[in-house]
Amino acid sequence: MEYKGIEYLRRQLAARQQRVLTRYRCYDMKRTFDAVGSIIPAQFNAMKPVLGWCELAVDKLADRLVFEGFSGDDFYMDEIFSMNNQDIFADAAIKDALIGSCSFVYISAGENGYPRLQCIDGANATGILDPITNLLTEGYAVLEREEPLTAEGVPPSTANPKTEAYFTAEATYIYRSGKLADTYDNPAGYALLVPMIYKPSAKRPFGHSRITRACIALMDSAARTLWRSEIAAEFYSFPQKYVLGLQGNAKMNKDSGEAFDRWGLTIASFIRFDSDKNGNHPVVGQFQQQSMLPYTEQLKMFASAFAGETSLTLDDLGFSTANPSTAEAIKAAHENLRLTAEAAQRSFGTGFKNAGFIAACLRDGQAYDRYAVRNARAEWRPIFSVEPSELGALGDAVGKLSQAFPDYFTEEKLHRLTGL
Repeated sequence: MEYKGIEYLRRQLAARQQRVLTRYRCYDMKRTFDAVGSIIPAQFNAMKPVLGWCELAVDKLADRLVFEGFSGDDFYMDEIFSMNNQDIFADAAIKDALIGSCSFVYISAGENGYPRLQCIDGANATGILDPITNLLTEGYAVLEREEPLTAEGVPPSTANPKTEAYFTAEATYIYRSGKLADTYDNPAGYALLVPMIYKPSAKRPFGHSRITRACIALMDSAARTLWRSEIAAEFYSFPQKYVLGLQGNAKMNKDSGEAFDRWGLTIASFIRFDSDKNGNHPVVGQFQQQSMLPYTEQLKMFASAFAGETSLTLDDLGFSTANPSTAEAIKAAHENLRLTAEAAQRSFGTGFKNAGFIAACLRDGQAYDRYAVRNARAEWRPIFSVEPSELGALGDAVGKLSQAFPDYFTEEKLHRLTGL
């Protein structure tokens, strides 16, 4: 097989890395919005409100996707996953794929020869995808980066690679400081780097991020609204005042050395103004207090648009609405999220099956034909768990179906439908 080579894959990763890192900055709430206009005083520029809507968009979906194993598992793939901290590994692979559109599973042989599974984010791995099998014909991953460390104690994703891996169907090549250090034979017959892809398409085979451009733009606009509301709150707390008729008192104030201090006038509970020689006295007034309602309504407008973009509800984003009365009403409100989660289960299920299949090939030292796992099926916990109030109706339905079709409901089917 003719390969494009590690240099090509390095350039491919560099060309796409910033897009993924931008999504991670949005998820980690470290991306600051761009200010619009120049009418805001410079002293307010240091104040940058942040919102966690992108994190909610990812976590609300990721928490619904709970991988439980395989049915029709003739290659004991469940055993491989259970020996690699399945709960932590699966959750990390799913969350990284939702953020960066894809993540990768790095498969290697442990000291005892048993497969090890490691999740690598999309900013540190790439490859050439076979559109038929959704496996990589060759892959590249950065396993370790050089110092300096970030504030969290880990090397930044843009630091120079220290340890790299280049994957082919025949071998895995380990590079240290840019030089080939080790070569490991690959008996699996496939590259030991497996993609986990969210929403793949023919035009974008490596999928789409859950954090879309619309999500980023809407969150920036909402953050700017919060920024403006914080500035407006200064005027809301201390409304602007005015004084009429000070012309006759100007000389008196100047001669007596009493200067008008703006801060003192703002917070003083009592202000004294004397009459002039003609008996005229100043008139003190206050401008109408600014309302914060327009900012609240604008923020809610952006929240509604963001909720529609991500299949969430306003309650998920922190805006209280009328509480659904029943469990069925709650599920109906999240119908779009359920459809999104089911689509994610289908694509991620293929990724987990591919990873388990190649790990089984590595474990047995045998390049099995991929059609051998055609009957294997990824099993997931139900997107919405069964509420206690639904158990009675569920039992009646199962009983009636069992009478009409005695052999239909097996323990496996019941678990798949209800999680029980």
